[in-house]
Amino acid sequence: MKTFKYFFLSFLFLSGAVLAQDQDQEKPERKTGHTNQNKFKQLYDEFSTPNMYRTGSGAPGPAYYQQQADYKMDLELDDKNAMLTGNETITYTNNSPDVLEYLWVQLDQNVRAKDSKSPLIQGSGVPKAQQPSGFTSTFMKDKFDGGFNIQSVTDVNGKPLPHMINRTMMRIELPKPMATGDKFSFSIAWWYNINDHVNQGGRSGYEYFSEDGNKAYVIAQFYPRMAVYNDVEGWQNSQFWGRDEFALPFGDFDVNITVPADHILDGTGVLTNRKEVFTKDMMKRYEQAKKSYNEPVVIVTQAEAEAAEKGFSDAKKTWKLSAKNVRDFGFATSRKFIWDMMAVKIGNKDVMAVSMYPKEGNPLWEEWSTKAVASTLKSYSRMTFDYPYHKAISVHARSQGMEYPMICWNYGRPDKEGNYSDRTKYGMMSVIIHEVGHNFFPMIVNSDERQWTWMDEGLNTFMQYVAEQDFGEWYPDALSASDKTYPSRRGPAAKIVPYMGGDQDYIAPIMTKGLNTYQFGNNAYGKPATALNILRETVMGRELFDYAFKEYAQRWMFKHPTPEDFFRTMEDASAFDLDWYWRGWFYTTDYVDVGLKEVKKYYVSSEPNEYVKNIVKQRGMKMEDLPPLVYMVEEGSDEYNEKMKEGSLLDNSQPLKEYIMDNFSEEERKAMKEPKYFYNVTFEKPGGLVMPIIVQYTYADGTTKKETYPAQIWRLNDKEVSKSVASDKEIVAITVDPDLETADIDTSNNSWPREIKQSEFEQFKNKVKD
Repeated sequence: MKTFKYFFLSFLFLSGAVLAQDQDQEKPERKTGHTNQNKFKQLYDEFSTPNMYRTGSGAPGPAYYQQQADYKMDLELDDKNAMLTGNETITYTNNSPDVLEYLWVQLDQNVRAKDSKSPLIQGSGVPKAQQPSGFTSTFMKDKFDGGFNIQSVTDVNGKPLPHMINRTMMRIELPKPMATGDKFSFSIAWWYNINDHVNQGGRSGYEYFSEDGNKAYVIAQFYPRMAVYNDVEGWQNSQFWGRDEFALPFGDFDVNITVPADHILDGTGVLTNRKEVFTKDMMKRYEQAKKSYNEPVVIVTQAEAEAAEKGFSDAKKTWKLSAKNVRDFGFATSRKFIWDMMAVKIGNKDVMAVSMYPKEGNPLWEEWSTKAVASTLKSYSRMTFDYPYHKAISVHARSQGMEYPMICWNYGRPDKEGNYSDRTKYGMMSVIIHEVGHNFFPMIVNSDERQWTWMDEGLNTFMQYVAEQDFGEWYPDALSASDKTYPSRRGPAAKIVPYMGGDQDYIAPIMTKGLNTYQFGNNAYGKPATALNILRETVMGRELFDYAFKEYAQRWMFKHPTPEDFFRTMEDASAFDLDWYWRGWFYTTDYVDVGLKEVKKYYVSSEPNEYVKNIVKQRGMKMEDLPPLVYMVEEGSDEYNEKMKEGSLLDNSQPLKEYIMDNFSEEERKAMKEPKYFYNVTFEKPGGLVMPIIVQYTYADGTTKKETYPAQIWRLNDKEVSKSVASDKEIVAITVDPDLETADIDTSNNSWPREIKQSEFEQFKNKVKD
């Protein structure tokens, strides 16, 4: 009898769906096969095959390699004509197992060459409204010629090297093929006209101050730079069209920069001739700054900068910078710069947080720039690895937000009277946090920005959100009176809802080359940052996420990771199968919409219900053959009304244990709960994205309980799932995603009983009546 009992119970519950199908049709129509479209299908088809270079765990393999490019440069800035001249010697080391017959060099300034094709790919038509500077440059001026003028390409003995320039790329023919381990040195002489980045655009250039006739320079992409050669695609020589940023190898830099003698300059690397270019007062202040951990020390005061603005020296001064193991180089110079610094403790060493800005940036910049730099270094180091360089510089540039190793440009300027809004203040702080944070991604964790913009911008925007919240805690005085926490623009789930719920014709998957995406900011910055934030806060939890994220950063610092390396490491270090998450958020444009379809209340009956009677009848069984069963009847159904008349329903006042306890020992009875209310809650998923179901149950006594059903609840039914809920208290309300943490685009189906929300028109009518 016991064996029959267990057999019948198994049959009873497993055959429910079959029984329903049998009632509809005796012989189901045979359907053709289909490919596996399950949302939990593993990503083997999308991922590259692991190999000796990159392992299945997401770590570099035993055969992993990367090339090295070392630079020695002599530069001179012609301030009067806004022109930069340079001569560089590149020493390239082939660490690959491949034989190289030529080298590819990036000429990014050629995007501004007079014959550049970049403007020709834009299909925007006549702008309906435009700033005067943009209008005049488009319709009333000859095109600015800011491309490289290559004077010579030679070997170290001065012998010309054959080369070919294809827009923003230059191929150099090698005298003989480079085998593994070979080094080859060659020299390039060049010059170009520096652009006005305020009026002509660009990631670098100068700002002209008409009040005093000075320029403030932020200079980058200023030299021919080696392209990346790696195990993934060989030469990364994708053209630069102006949007996708840069893929670069690591190397050592020794750079001599000659500028007017009254300029202040800083850039990537250690200033090796500080005593030659600093005054005695500056040296004294610098020594003080190295011991100041709470407040910046001013190295060049505003009064000194204002005095220098009037000089326009014809004399020259050379600043010497040396950097080890960096992927790029940038510098800033002007006679207008105020300069301050403070020390920040990172691990077991001190790092200098630095700011350079004209008087036009004050009082905002002197108050918060360097503190934002220091805070960012602490937050990012906590989440990844200790910042390895000796300084991080924030440079004020009116229309810029751009990053390079140890130095970045940032906007945010008060009005002429020194007043600024909260929007200006938070905008400046956020861009500083973001651009300083780029030191970690991609300056150290060196992803390929040309191919995978999100690995640079998305990861960094996620980290920016973490650092902004830290900044608000460490510097509460920075917050406005109305803000309890830092008002981050990106990161929280609700911020991405308008984009993800928008027109699908103008949304591209995150895993799309940046140049080819719609809504670039949302796609490359906002959505991946939100995806990682939800992964951290809702799916994995902070402890697991932070451990895995740090593992990724430490595995790939000073190396070249791919998306698969990130995805695999996050799973490898957490024991979390996340293929469903990567596929949904990164490979599709699906959106989140999870709601409540229906809620049914059930009662226990002492008599067989119609469900069991139908099974017994269909199988030719007898009711007396049944083992003891607990029968459930839906409230409000015809069967419910009938059994109420019969008196065979247990209402909530009757002890449930007395009805079923004959089958259990006294000790088992004592350990059991006694629920009084039974519910069948059905969730639906009109949206395509699989997500955990976060539910808040509200009881009649006013208490609440939150339950999270893992995303795998959808694994066998992608449209709807049901959960049985037993409770000793009556449930009066159910809410899905009560804290708006999943980026659900439609919350109208998130509540039971269903909330009746007024349309915007009805809200407008009621407002008019009031």
